[in-house]
Amino acid sequence: MIIENFTPFNGQHCETTATGSLLKYIGIELSEPMLFGLGEGLGFIFWNMKTMDCPFIGGRIKQDALTGNIVRNLNLKLETQETVSVKKAWKNVKDSIDNKIPVGLKLDCYHLDYFTVKIHFAGHYVAMYGYDDEFAYLADAAHGRDKTSLKSLELARNEKGPMSSKNLSYTIQLKDGNYNLREVIVRAIKNNANDYLNPPIGNIGYKGILKTSGEIIKWFKSSKNIGEEFSTTAMLMEEAGTGGALFRNLYRDFLKESYQITENNILRQAYTIFAETASSWNQVSFLFKETAKTKDILHIKKASEILADISRNEKKAMELLLTI
Repeated sequence: MIIENFTPFNGQHCETTATGSLLKYIGIELSEPMLFGLGEGLGFIFWNMKTMDCPFIGGRIKQDALTGNIVRNLNLKLETQETVSVKKAWKNVKDSIDNKIPVGLKLDCYHLDYFTVKIHFAGHYVAMYGYDDEFAYLADAAHGRDKTSLKSLELARNEKGPMSSKNLSYTIQLKDGNYNLREVIVRAIKNNANDYLNPPIGNIGYKGILKTSGEIIKWFKSSKNIGEEFSTTAMLMEEAGTGGALFRNLYRDFLKESYQITENNILRQAYTIFAETASSWNQVSFLFKETAKTKDILHIKKASEILADISRNEKKAMELLLTI
């Protein structure tokens, strides 16, 4: 069964691409920066545990919240299903596809046939639009239309570990009533700014960025593999579905598009600040790459200074956005 009139959303980030594909199918076509912004997606986290090979630096809000925010802000209906049973998990998906409703899936990309770089990441999202006796047909940010064996899909969905869910699938449908995009933009921006400025713990939001400015020096001194750890982190910041600059490029472009829609001058001012911080994030990832190559702590010390500046500037931008 293949949903014939399904057209994948063209995006860089996995969750906005998967959710954008479901939205496109029901007639809602917004840009990826707009989806990211309406999903109140900008954030920051520095996470380090003894069980981890190296610290994790992330630039968005927690898993699953992005889609929930988009659906709430656009006055749509989100139906999410989870189960520990692989048979029930497959039935949930099959029933939707048979009814010509594409499905969003959260899974571990390690098991997907078309992923040649085998890294476990259980927070990956795809949209599924069909299946046959052998394959599942998917829309994936990194690969566009692709397919994977039904067995590999089962393994990917049922994987355990960090950021995994219990065979999570979701569908999006229209509800009665429309939405006012100008009003939605303002609400989403204020919500995102408020959450960013009031983190529950010190390694999240602008406080987390400031903390990271010191932690990366400790990380460098205690690292068992400077080359691999800092090069991988740089890749995750720039290339692994972030849209570049740890999601700051997406949020910068969201603010620009929002200004064009609302003509609110505060958004133009905040856009200017985020354009600068996006460039600064590029510098940090470059310095991480140089650290990996040279093993010279001077690059990390420079990155530390830039992160402290980023923390101040993003705090200033978000405080500004609270006033729109």
